[in-house]
Amino acid sequence: MEITKQQYEFALNRIEELLPLVTDQTPSNDKNVVELTIVSDMVEAYEKTHYPIAKPTIGQLISLSIAEKGMTQRELAKELGISPSRVSDYISGRAEPTLRVARALCLILGIAPAAILGL
Repeated sequence: MEITKQQYEFALNRIEELLPLVTDQTPSNDKNVVELTIVSDMVEAYEKTHYPIAKPTIGQLISLSIAEKGMTQRELAKELGISPSRVSDYISGRAEPTLRVARALCLILGIAPAAILGL
């Protein structure tokens, strides 16, 4: 069944009404929990179709991760044992890291291996 924009907007509003009524202690068979689950599933289905989120590139992952860690590209390059220009190549998408470098990126920056592999 295709969810309409009107149904989607109704579901969003209903979620806002239900959230204050549900806590971690609310039983899973409570009517508010059941309804919240149903409308949340509707919203998720609509958003997957109409507002898909693209997977981040390796460059975006690296850039975001070094910003979160408060590092510079130069510092990352030193830890990886590569040149700063090579890190720049990865971030810009001009090159992809080798398996050794990808593994090190995961360890140093805390990036999930599946994310680096694009899974």
